[in-house]
Amino acid sequence: LAQDGLPPPPPISPVRAAAFGMATGRPVVSVYNCDAPAEKTTTLPMPPALLSPLRPDLVRYIHTNVSKNKRQPISVGAKVGYETAAESWGTGRAVARVPRAPGGGTHRSGQGAFG
Repeated sequence: LAQDGLPPPPPISPVRAAAFGMATGRPVVSVYNCDAPAEKTTTLPMPPALLSPLRPDLVRYIHTNVSKNKRQPISVGAKVGYETAAESWGTGRAVARVPRAPGGGTHRSGQGAFG
């Protein structure tokens, strides 16, 4: 394990390393005055966490899990499949007397609903 307790990053190709490497031209951070935002007070060295290269495996993991927050809630309910206005066609049509889905012009219309 590394010094920060995380496992070492997986090896990546030089092409991907160039794509994901950070370009820090100035490894310092400017500190501005709170009362006068245009006035710069001092500069401090860049924190080491911001100088380390991005790990593609962590970026992918975080992006995958953060994107799960936008999913629609779904679940299995007790009435699923029974929420149709199905009625039996009765006798005289040479079909079974199970309730059938109403409507026309779709594959679902006329199918047995609860049988």
